[in-house]
Amino acid sequence: MGQQKVLVVDDEKHIIDLARMYLEREGFTVEEALDGAEALRKIRSLNPALVVLDLMLPEVDGWEVCRRTRVDSDVPIIMLTARSDDVDKIVGLELGADDYLTKPFNPRELVARVKAILRRYERSLRPGKALHLGDLTIDPSSREATLGTQTLELRTKEFDLLYTLAEHRGQVLTREQLLELVWGYDFYGETRTVDVHIAHLRKKLRGSEVQIETLRGVGYKLVV
Repeated sequence: MGQQKVLVVDDEKHIIDLARMYLEREGFTVEEALDGAEALRKIRSLNPALVVLDLMLPEVDGWEVCRRTRVDSDVPIIMLTARSDDVDKIVGLELGADDYLTKPFNPRELVARVKAILRRYERSLRPGKALHLGDLTIDPSSREATLGTQTLELRTKEFDLLYTLAEHRGQVLTREQLLELVWGYDFYGETRTVDVHIAHLRKKLRGSEVQIETLRGVGYKLVV
């Protein structure tokens, strides 16, 4: 894990310095950007392993940085938001962020999430076998999912979540289990991430022989 490059984007220098101190202790190289325009330039030029991205930025806000980045990059993104409102978090996740932390955050938790997301991202690059369920085919080697002849447009975590549910088809997985299996970290008390991605997958699977069922108060399972 050592010497992987993390780009921390925040217009508050003390936040960057705090993140840098804890991340560098764990062997990461930390680069910084103080506004959204600089962040976009550095994401392209530095090719970081992960981006920690504040939402409230000068020049270009964090939502727009995330949206533009996702046009051509799957780099993992952890959002930082100063508000606890679900709206901020949901919009960020819909734009392709992998996770979020609410300020003020525990820097040890930030490090734990960075490590876990990178572990999961690296595992996702080592594909398993293709799965065929009804009219759905999921091929991890090409990271493509098709319904009949139609290719589904899936973001990185949507694909990983669908493949995980398919691997455990018919089995109920709790939100906490899905966080661990897909995002790679233990449950911290936030399951909105899973719910948002499940909602996206259901829309994209509409009309398919495959469905994602909710067991209220328990979790989700994929059925054909």
